[in-house]
Amino acid sequence: MASAITTLAADAPTLSAANTGFMLICSALVMLMTPGLAFFYGGMVRVKSSLNMLMMSFISLGIVTILWVLYGFSLAFGNDSGSLIGWNSDYVGLSGIGITELWDGYTIPVYVFAVFQLMFAVITPALISGALADRVKFSAWALFTALWVTVVYFPVAHWVWGAGGWLFELGVIDFAGGTAVHINAGAAALGVILVIGKRVGFKKDPMRPHSLPLVMLGAGLLWFGWFGFNAGSWLGNDDGVGAVMFVNTQVATAAAMLAWLAYEKLRHGSFTTLGAASGAVAGLVAITPAGGAVSPLGAIAVGAIAGLLCAMAVGLKYKFGFDDSLDVVGVHLVGGVAGSLLVGLFATGGVQSDVAGLFYGGGLEQLGKQAIGVFAVLAYSLVASALLAFLLDRTMGMRVTEDDEVSGIDQVEHAETAYDFSGAGGGASSRSTAGPVPAAAASKKVDA
Repeated sequence: MASAITTLAADAPTLSAANTGFMLICSALVMLMTPGLAFFYGGMVRVKSSLNMLMMSFISLGIVTILWVLYGFSLAFGNDSGSLIGWNSDYVGLSGIGITELWDGYTIPVYVFAVFQLMFAVITPALISGALADRVKFSAWALFTALWVTVVYFPVAHWVWGAGGWLFELGVIDFAGGTAVHINAGAAALGVILVIGKRVGFKKDPMRPHSLPLVMLGAGLLWFGWFGFNAGSWLGNDDGVGAVMFVNTQVATAAAMLAWLAYEKLRHGSFTTLGAASGAVAGLVAITPAGGAVSPLGAIAVGAIAGLLCAMAVGLKYKFGFDDSLDVVGVHLVGGVAGSLLVGLFATGGVQSDVAGLFYGGGLEQLGKQAIGVFAVLAYSLVASALLAFLLDRTMGMRVTEDDEVSGIDQVEHAETAYDFSGAGGGASSRSTAGPVPAAAASKKVDA
């Protein structure tokens, strides 16, 4: 009996300094993705909305962090209740956790797991904000963020990743957030924009990005941070699975960017920087659920398919008349669905698990499980998000007034502008302020 106890003690995980350090670095990388997203979205809007777009991402770092500590971690990763939600009083306020207490079955502290997952919770509502550019009250957005993570994100995270969650128990593969993050955010974006309506001038005014360099900077930061997002989701670095995920993240992103650019060239005649950035993000989205299950060749296929599908999907908003300002639905919802379903085709059975997809002799079983996960999260997030937006719109109002939207949401909501040229000086500037503004210049100023 004593020898059996000794054997069990020897087999029990012990704290790994290497894995703990690795996961802290990954957590910091994922945190960087939210400011990266802010730059990505902030460059894609017009000047008069750029600060508001930055703030809609940045505020998530404040709101979601506090809610995660108070009760979010407990709801998402506490003891299962009915396969739908978790709860553990020790996780409330993170007050009952020992500093060296290990996450069950792993070699990292609970605190490290909690902060890593926090960064996922932070960026998910920030993703939604890109669909709502130019027209949402900042106070309403802040309240929506708090309600949405409570009602939608925390439960869905438990379904997908929590021990006992119904999609986890079903065997749905989502390595790093195709369903819990990207489909969840994309479906939520669609639900909200169906409630709040279109921007003033949608399909009439050009609404071009004001700073493509900012977009590229944001895309680069997202790509960089995504290595922590994906490779870190194995919660350690002992068996090579995280390394495969790291490689697949790079490979799929490259393939998606090239596929998007090829589509653009054939369809519109140009290779655009916006297309390169959007294609890269589409690849990152698609490989997120699949990268731990496919080979590098499979990652090329996943990225190329997602890049093509997302490039085709972004134009659907004009066909169907829904104003998805920065293509959250076209990139995150479509890319997330594609990546999640392609697991059922390209899973090799030799990376994160022995589950094989259709092309590797596994039949249709895993594809069916992936479809259940995809459409369950999509439907729940779409309906719940639309209801939350409807309630807020009927009570405090979600949108700024039409006049405020036209004049510029940055000045109205934040009393600031992104670029202040008042101190630039110069003769041209002095002459331009000496008399009335010409009509043509005034119209350009309003559209800025």
